[in-house]
Amino acid sequence: MRQQQLSIAAFRACPEQVREASLHHLIGIGLKVASTLVLMVMAALMKLLSETVPVGEVMFARSFFALLPLSVWLTWRGEFPRALRTRNVRGHVLRGGFGGLALASYLVALTYLPLPDVTAIQFLAPLLTLALATVLLGEVVGIFRWSAVGVGFIGIVMILWPYLGQGWSSADAGAIGALVAVMAASLTSLAMIQVRHLTGTETTGSIVFYFSVTCTVLALCTLPFGWAVPTPREAALLVTIGLIGGIGQILLTQSYRYAPASVVAPFDYTAMIWSLVLGYLMFGDRPVAITLAGASIVIAAGLFVIWRERQLGIERARQRQASPPPV
Repeated sequence: MRQQQLSIAAFRACPEQVREASLHHLIGIGLKVASTLVLMVMAALMKLLSETVPVGEVMFARSFFALLPLSVWLTWRGEFPRALRTRNVRGHVLRGGFGGLALASYLVALTYLPLPDVTAIQFLAPLLTLALATVLLGEVVGIFRWSAVGVGFIGIVMILWPYLGQGWSSADAGAIGALVAVMAASLTSLAMIQVRHLTGTETTGSIVFYFSVTCTVLALCTLPFGWAVPTPREAALLVTIGLIGGIGQILLTQSYRYAPASVVAPFDYTAMIWSLVLGYLMFGDRPVAITLAGASIVIAAGLFVIWRERQLGIERARQRQASPPPV
């Protein structure tokens, strides 16, 4: 009650500032939703090409052509090439390595599984990141967030059950796709841990740019294993995948400029909506009930973690304000 009265008083005291902050939050949310839609369209196009174009070739297009909109964006902001200066080359290589392997695994999973199923399994990544942060970053995670991680894993088991519930066989395409999708989520969580390291000294532009560069180099390493000469239609789709991938990254980055992570992060899960729509329209995918139920549980667990971290952030801010200044 007291907090509500203070919020009302603050609004009356400075309504213009409050309205401006609310507008910025709405813009941030809009950019976040747009980024999830753009990146899911990119994923659908990659799946569309997966049957005729090698994974390494798709990965190259996704990374190389993304550099164009990223470079234009950094130039427009007056940050190119200044934003590309780095103090941590090793950190960028590690982030690019984990992220590149995650992207490759994600592409392989798309060749075996429906788009909504792969998307649902990827929601494992934030939960794994939270768990790994306790080991690799020394972060303290309380019982509430650990409980959410445990519940999220139950949801992942439900999603995987149609593919692994009857055992695993190397001839079972669904089982292979499910295991590779879990690998992609695990590698993504390692990449996100590395991003947390980099944000202390590196610009957002450099993190995104060098990720694309590293993935481009990794993709070129697959050239000796055979790339296909694309048809004009395939070539157009490959270029489109890279361009909209870069645009999606820009929209994602800009969303965090307008609103705090606690405000925009929950809208990551709109990706499930887009994947269901695109999967049905483009591939006729119809997820089974247990997959949808598992995805709902994982999303609920992820949202709880976001809410809990926001509450802890508010508590820490209050403690800092309440502590006496140093003498």
